Amino acid sequence: MKNRIILSLLFIACGHLFADRPNVLFIAIDDMRPLLGAYGYDEIKSPNIDKLASQGTVFLNAACQFPVCGPSRASILTGLRPETTGIMDLKTKMRDINPDVVTLPQHFRNNGYLTAAAGKIFDPRCVDSRAQGDEISWSLPYMEGPKSDVPPMPSSKYVTGNYDLPDEAFPDGRILKGGLEYLHKVAGKDEPFFLAVGFKKPHLPFIAPKRFWDMYDPDRIKLEEYQKPARNNSGYGNWSSGETRGYGGVPKEGIVPDDIQRNMIHGYRACVSWVDFLIGKLLAELDATGERDNTIIVLWGDHGFHLGDHGIWGKHTTFEEAIRAPLMIIDPRIGKSIKTEAPVEFTDVYPTLCELAGLPGPEVTHGVSLVDCLSDKTITPRTISTAIHKAGGAYGYTVRSKRFRYIEWIDTKSAKLVGRDLFDFEKDPLGKENMAVNPEYKDVVEYLSSQLHENSTGWTLLEKHLGK
Repeated sequence: MKNRIILSLLFIACGHLFADRPNVLFIAIDDMRPLLGAYGYDEIKSPNIDKLASQGTVFLNAACQFPVCGPSRASILTGLRPETTGIMDLKTKMRDINPDVVTLPQHFRNNGYLTAAAGKIFDPRCVDSRAQGDEISWSLPYMEGPKSDVPPMPSSKYVTGNYDLPDEAFPDGRILKGGLEYLHKVAGKDEPFFLAVGFKKPHLPFIAPKRFWDMYDPDRIKLEEYQKPARNNSGYGNWSSGETRGYGGVPKEGIVPDDIQRNMIHGYRACVSWVDFLIGKLLAELDATGERDNTIIVLWGDHGFHLGDHGIWGKHTTFEEAIRAPLMIIDPRIGKSIKTEAPVEFTDVYPTLCELAGLPGPEVTHGVSLVDCLSDKTITPRTISTAIHKAGGAYGYTVRSKRFRYIEWIDTKSAKLVGRDLFDFEKDPLGKENMAVNPEYKDVVEYLSSQLHENSTGWTLLEKHLGK
């Protein structure tokens, strides 16, 4: 409460700069694991994102709510957990399940904001259409893939690639073009703006302009140290990486040879640096409009991505590398550089932005406001974060505290507990062993299980299991 009072006074003190409500620039990145300099990962060159991170709050322990594009995006954009949105796949339409749900941009639009979007914000398979992108959310027509006079890059189903072509030959180059076009349309108006720009890389295939591929020496790329399923694991959650194996150049089954692994990591890194460059261009243009000092920036990746750890390539797991994703919130009125280990959920973004913008919060949300975290890294608004994925006829409800990841597997037919996994990242940072079967961790399992059960709102099958 004390921090919120201080923040409110700060907003008032800066009133000469903020006669109107602040703008919001909402930057989404597809399949972005937090392998960035701002997260202590120096192998990837991400200077623009790192600079942005130094101007606000970096959430080191943020969880998407479902490690697949459609469900994750529906969750962050509604503030609701996936079993409540009804989006647990890539074909269900959000408003077929919840026709009256009020999305984050729709809420801002309803409260006087000019809203616009370019690129991938919602997954197009989970809203009204690819052309509309949830039409009711946007003041200006949604722009998924802006057109360009530059011929597009060659189509490829090979897992990696690079081309020495103009930026707009690539889908993300055209998305930047659309984002800049809308930035100039919404900046400087009487009403504040909510502008969403969604980049598609580093999603498969890992294709980027050649100059970003050339940033990395393949001989210096290290492979993941531990490439086996965790010892004594529950038997749930590991999978055969079917998404990645569907691309050319990757074996359809079995061990992925080292040279192919190194090639994929090379491509992933090149794509991250490519998107970082585009974000730098977007932020530079925001500066040029004169709106930077009155714009809250949120940068997020929709989920993580396994790059060979535990023998997995892709998302689609309840494990750390798929659930943990980058999240940054930069409010220039606060002006602090903070990195917090507090466990947070993507559902928290909606109520946080409402509070920062001085709007009423959503009528229904599973999120909590993170405003206190923006000025004090010791604040922990949640004891745990939660997420879900399905495997082997069960839903895995995964919990993250500062130290542990714990997973309860609930059978979808009987609603009975059928497995547990626990990883201790302090003693076993690579997650080599399931500690849930270790008697020394009995109290940890009981505590995290009780925390999950106390935070079961919106998790339908779990509540059935609990008899709620």
